[in-house]
Parts: sequence; structure tokens; C-alpha cells
Amino acid sequence: MYPEYSTESERKMVYRIALLVSAVIGATTVAPHGANASEAAAGVRTRESINFGWRFYKYGPDETPDPLVYDARPEITDRRETRPADERPTEAVQVRSDQAVLKPWILPTANAFIKDPANHHARPAGSPGSDFAFVQAGFDDTAWESVDLPHDWAIAGPFSGGWGAAVSGGMGRLPSPGVAWYRRQLDIPESSAGKSVFLEVDGAMSYAMVWLNGQLVGGWPFGYASWQVDLTPYIRPGGVNQLAIRLDNPPESSRWYPGGGLYRNVWLTTVSPIHIGQWGTCVTTRDVSPESAVVELRVEVANRSSSAAEVTLSTDIYELGQDDRPSGDPVASIEPAPLSVDSGRTASIRGAAKISSPRLWGPPPTQEPHRYLARTRLYAEGEVVDEYDTPFGIRDLRFDPNRGVLVNGEHIPIRGANQHHDLGPLGAAFNVRAAERQLEVLREAGCNAIRMSHNPPAQELLDLTDKMGFLVIDETFDVWERKKTPLDFHLIFPEWSEPDTRALVRRDRNHPSVIAWSIGNEVGEQYTGEAGAAVARRLHDIVKEEDPTRPTTTAMNFSKPDMPLPAEVDLISLNYQGEGIRDAPAYRGLQGIRTPPLYPAFREAFPDKVIVSSENAAAVSTRGAYLFPVTKGVSAPVADGAGGDPDTRQVSSYELYTTPFGSSADKVFRSLKEHPFVAGGFVWSGWDYLGEPTPYYLSRSSYFGIVDLAGFKKDRFYLYQSHWRPDLPLVHILPHWTWPGREGQVTPVHVFTSGDEVELFLNGQSLGRQRKTPGQHRLRWDDVAYQPGTLRATAYKDGREWASSEVQTAGAAAALDATVDRDQLLADGRDLAFVSIRIADSSGVTAPLANHPLTFELKGPGEIIATANGDPTNLTPFPSSTRSAFHGRCLAIVRTNRDEPGELKLTVRAEALRPVSLSLRSR
Repeated sequence: MYPEYSTESERKMVYRIALLVSAVIGATTVAPHGANASEAAAGVRTRESINFGWRFYKYGPDETPDPLVYDARPEITDRRETRPADERPTEAVQVRSDQAVLKPWILPTANAFIKDPANHHARPAGSPGSDFAFVQAGFDDTAWESVDLPHDWAIAGPFSGGWGAAVSGGMGRLPSPGVAWYRRQLDIPESSAGKSVFLEVDGAMSYAMVWLNGQLVGGWPFGYASWQVDLTPYIRPGGVNQLAIRLDNPPESSRWYPGGGLYRNVWLTTVSPIHIGQWGTCVTTRDVSPESAVVELRVEVANRSSSAAEVTLSTDIYELGQDDRPSGDPVASIEPAPLSVDSGRTASIRGAAKISSPRLWGPPPTQEPHRYLARTRLYAEGEVVDEYDTPFGIRDLRFDPNRGVLVNGEHIPIRGANQHHDLGPLGAAFNVRAAERQLEVLREAGCNAIRMSHNPPAQELLDLTDKMGFLVIDETFDVWERKKTPLDFHLIFPEWSEPDTRALVRRDRNHPSVIAWSIGNEVGEQYTGEAGAAVARRLHDIVKEEDPTRPTTTAMNFSKPDMPLPAEVDLISLNYQGEGIRDAPAYRGLQGIRTPPLYPAFREAFPDKVIVSSENAAAVSTRGAYLFPVTKGVSAPVADGAGGDPDTRQVSSYELYTTPFGSSADKVFRSLKEHPFVAGGFVWSGWDYLGEPTPYYLSRSSYFGIVDLAGFKKDRFYLYQSHWRPDLPLVHILPHWTWPGREGQVTPVHVFTSGDEVELFLNGQSLGRQRKTPGQHRLRWDDVAYQPGTLRATAYKDGREWASSEVQTAGAAAALDATVDRDQLLADGRDLAFVSIRIADSSGVTAPLANHPLTFELKGPGEIIATANGDPTNLTPFPSSTRSAFHGRCLAIVRTNRDEPGELKLTVRAEALRPVSLSLRSR
């Protein structure tokens, strides 16, 4: 069945190798998106990564881009840099222009995802741009930059500082806007003649348009969508095939950092003209029990040949190992069945199989995320012409309005986190290991669910959530027809919302981790009554046509129970309204949405619907920054001098301060406990992310995360961990205890614990023993006078000692310490090591005030691709090998070279400190 490994580290290494290999070599591993893995069908379907060997050019700020635009855009008249996150979206601006645009040639790409043939788009005659130099095979692009994919053109910087910058803090102060081109020659062999060849793009930011051999093929404007174009009419088998892709990322188009470029994987798929369609399988399970389960499979077959075809399909089902390979013999089979497919059409067929004693997919720690693989073979005239692999999971998913989410009959309280798509110092360019690290840290906190905010994720991210057992709310849009920023995706919503929605559901519906579809986030149509509800109804119906097995939802920060919008979706998702918005005494007088706690009102209005807290908290803090005085309340809005420092632009890490519309974690926990019918919630946010730097928009990244941008845990991480993992012995003290100049001054001490009592000691003297009261999630000693030495906290549970922890006053910084998450890497040009640097005194105590400039040097077959320190104000470009520590810590990210194994040695130095080195091995 599954191979045995002698140690946990060996098991994890094999698992990571499988993740990395499957992400890079789609044609030779199990194929979540249709590549084939069987020797019997070798050469029938190939899916080749074309991530390497691209040329890239981006127009400079003083250059006028080419006129090959998708569509005319409205003039930007609103250039505010500090838009409130809960500001009401506004109507679209109508544009009239005589400008020649390429939209009519791009729209037909969407036809396969538009249900009504009457609404399909006809391609006009001609091929715009065919005479433009960049699309020609003879164009000399050797002066262009050489890049590999995934590629984020903006993450290297430079940052734009100050007010009135080219890119404001809301979009991360990085140069993501602009027009750019990617070029690459494709090797299409003679053997591809007579076959269908597709370019598959997992993500391109944004307004992508594709040319092959000088001919406009098609494109897709939504920057978060995955899509394909058919290259078949334009290929030259055995000859030079020049691919050119134009991207156009508008300014003022996002409320966070969108990234720029071909930032996810790109593939070349070659298949028979008669083949299984794009995302052409749909697996559902029913009658699930420990004894048996029925697996139902629908397969869509496309016939691009010149004549009708009589085909046969058969499917074998295997258990799927952590190495992404089928294990052993089939556990069940769907018997061969015939299907007729007319030329130029598609047809579908259904089948079913019963599996005895199924290994169910479910979330840890009480369940295991077991997976299966459906391998479907397509026969024509007795020969295998296509093979398609579909990983899936068997699980019984139910939504109970009184309890919430039940997986395989077990109530699973949602302990979730919202996650934006960027990977911190790596930007938007997707990397499997970086995403896995984010999930691992969240899992350590006790997180069991992810809301993809607010856009379709990378496909490989859902592969990870499947394997790790996270529950996922998969989300489509942040805007519908009404805009939040002048040039956001409201511009394309009317024509592309149906294909974008269908594409997402078809792509992701076989992932067992996906439990619900969110069709929007805080959309402006909350304010438009029946008209807005009609948009929600249309999107809901589209989702249900593609996947009737999962519920729909939309995240609401304004809609009330008596409004029409909530009635149109299956789940009630509330952003901040459950706890109440600006309703506590500390928030009175603030402008914006004001709402009392609304869990009871929504339950009364919708007694048959599950309620989810889709966003809660929106607390803000900077790791390691503690500002005085400290609010006496449990939750307070951040302001200059009250949790925030306008000079340093840092926010206090006492973890009591929030955005004007938010609530502290303490308040959220209490509210959820008081309303046990709520399914749980998703904290805003799991990790800090680029852009949206509330409350200080001169910064470049957010303050919302329970983990900072470098991956270092904030104090709030331990508050969540103490609540989400009550069986983990834990006691955490804040603040640090190195305060020269504060001797004798009140320095409040707070303790987070999974115990029920804590006794606090300062230099051996007890400061008292406190017991949690109902609804209390921290213990506070607010009158402690600082004196150097040692703070120690001992926690008790049920009267017995449970856990203990201490913090000490640090001496002068003396040395550097380095640790790495993994020292064994793959030489694939993708694998990463995350090296954490700590500044310590001569006794090894972390020096929390040390901000020394550090210099990183790497020898061996790899490179330092980014450094970071978690400081949201820092504008040093991420690729820099010199960076100051921040509150005693810094991070370096090392990437291996492709096909160059060997030893790597990283050395870190700082003036007057003992340097540190560590070794890694790439193999």
C-alpha cells in the first residue's frame, strides 16, 4: 500500500519531493489537471511545463506602450491613497471611445464557458497585431531579460516611497502596473501534426493576449483565472513556433498587491483531436459510510476531428499515495461504456462504481486526508487515444444550521484564516514550498480552514490543502459591476463573470478540500437591493449548474437580514457583522458602517441556513513593537498615540488594537462561543500580505496577520494557538523584557495560555495567580513596574501544572544564530530553504531591540532570492542581500539551481557580532 520510512523527516522529504516534482513535471507524474501517468498511454496525452527559457520586456515609465489594447478604459479621477477598506463601492463609469481594441478577438476564448450558444462570440476576420515586431519570429529579443516562470515582474522593486508615489501603499508600492511582453519559442515536433495543441496558463496578471507565429490566438483578461487557448490552427510542426504574450496591468486596479506577469505555471498540452475536455471530469461521491461509498464520474469528450466518432471510456480507481502516485491494484472500476460525439462538438457520459471500506478524506487531527485517483481511458477504433487522471477524495459533507460543518458525521468547528495570494517577499509568483510553509505555520496555530480571499487560487495550493486536510472556501470575485478602485475587474465583469465562474468551478470541483463556493466579497451590489440580488442569483445558478453538491455564499459586510441579497445564497457569510461593527464604546464617533452584533438576527431570518464568520477580527500589530500606555479595554480602534506610532508607523503588539470596523481576537472568541450555531470563522488574516497597510499607508504591507510577512509569529499567533489547540500545553508572555530607560515604569504583562490559571513571577517574586473567567482569553497584570531580570509564567490546568515559560532581559547584542526549515533540497530551480536569523546576547538570549544591518553571502549551486524582516515600513528591495534585522530577527530565502546538485553554504555577518554559517545540500 504505502511505503514505510524510518523517520518522520524521511517521510516529509518524500512528500515534498512529490509536491515539487508534480508542480514542475506535469507529464510524468500523477496529473490533477489531466496529464497522463500511465506507460500504456505514453505519448497519447503530454503536458509539458514550459516555465523555463522566456524573454521578458516591460515598457518603462517614460515609454508609450504599443496600441494593442484589450479595451478602452475610463480616466482615473479618484487617486486617493487611503481608501477605507469598508468604503461603499460605486457605479461603473461609462466609456465611449473610437480607439481600436482587440476585445472582439479575445472574447471567443470564453465560448466554452458560456452556456447559451446564442451568447457565444464570433471572431472577426483578421489578426490584429500580426505586423507588430514583438510577435514575429525574426524579432531579436536577446536584449530582453531572461526569466523563468512563475515570474512576478514587480517584486524586485524598487518600492515607491512617500505620498503621491507612482504606486501607493494600497497596492504595495511596487511597480505592478504596466504593459509587458513575454516571448518563447516552442518545440512542437513533427509528430504533433494532426493533434490538438493547447497553451494552458494557470495565472497571468492581467489582460493576457496570445500570439503564435504572428497570429492572434486569444486571451483572457481576469488576472486570477486559469485558462487555455487552442494553438492548433497556428502551429508549424517541426518548425520554429514563436509564442508571444502581452500583459497589461492597470494602475489603481486593486485594493492589495496584485503582482504582475506570468505568475503561475504555464503548460503545453498535446492530445488527440478526440480527447477528454479541459477540466472535463467531475467526480462526486454519495452514500458514504465506513462500509462503502458510491463514486460517480461524469466525463466530457471533445471531438475536434473532421468526422463523428464512436468512442468508449473506462475508468479504474486507485488509492493515491502521498507521493502522488496510484498505489497497488484498482480498488474499483467503472465498466467501459460507448459514446457518440459529433464532429466539432462535445458530449458527456456518466458512470459509477462502488468502493468497499473506503478510506475517507477528512481534516486532521481527528481524521486523515486520504485521496483516490480516477484514471480514465478513452478508446477510438480499439486504440487508447487519451488518458486523464483525476485525484479526488471520498467524504460526506453536511451543513447543519444548528451546528455548522460536519465532515463524515463529525462536527468540525471552522478555525480558519483568510489568505491573500502573495507569498510575501516572493510576491505573487507561485512556489509550492513557500505556500506549503504558510500552511504549515497556520496548521501549527490550530488553523483547519482557508478562505481564498478574494480570488481563484493557484491550482497547486488546492493540491496542498487536499493533501494536508484543510477545509477551503473557494472565492471568485472581489467586485461585481460596482467598483472599489477605478480600474478593477468591474470593467470586465458583465462579459466575463459567467466564463470566469464556470472556469473556476470546473477547475476546482474535484478537490475534496473545497467545501463551498464564494461568489463575491463585500460587493457593491449589497447596496442595490433587488438589482444586486439578481446578480447574486445569476452567479449562484451558474455555480449550481456546474456543481450542485456544494453550497454557495457571498461575504457580506453591509447586507442585513431583511435585504434581498442574503436570500440568494446557501450559506450566510458575515464579515465583521457577527461581532458588530463600530458598536463597542471605544469605537463610538468613528465614521463608516455601524452594526450591532447580527448573528441572532440572521439566524432568526434564515433558520435553515448555516452562518459562517467569513472575516473577523481585522486586528493589527507589528511583531515585537509594544507601545504605551496600553488600553484597559478588550478591543480598541488603533489611532496615533493609542496603539499606533505615526513616526515609526508601527502598531502595538499587545494585540488589542483593530481597524475601525474590526474586533480583537478576544472579542471574536467570546462572540463565537456565545453563538454556538455559528459554524466558526476565518480570521483576517493568517499572514501579513503586500499592500493594504492599514493604518499607515506610507508603509508597503499589511499589519493584519497573526504571522508577519517574513513568517515570524506575532504574539497574536499564540493567542489563537491557545484557543484553537486547548490540549497543547502552552503559556506565552508578552512583551519582551528588555526595556532600558523604563526602570520603575508601569509595563503591563499579558499572558496567553491553554491552561485555566497562571502565576506570574518577576525575578522569583510572585505577582499573583489569576484564573480565567468565562469569556476571558488572556490574563493581564497591568500594573507591573519594569525591572530588569526574568519574567516567568507557570500555567495550571485542572489544578495541575500545565506549562511554563519565561522571558529574560537581554544584554548587549553579541552573536548571530541561524536555523533553517530544511537542509536537504532538490536541485530543480524551484526548491527553497527559509533561513531564520536571530540576534542574541552572549548568553543566547534574543536581543529584541537589535536592528543591526546584516549581510548574506551564499556559496554553491543556488542563490539568495529574497530577504525579509517583517517590518511593514521597510522599503529595501526584497532581492537585496543586505537587510537590517527587525526586533532581533531576519530571514533569507535560498533557492537551488536547476540540475546543479551540491553543497551550499550561507554566511551571515553584522558589524561587531559573531557571524554564523550553515550548510545546505541540493540533490
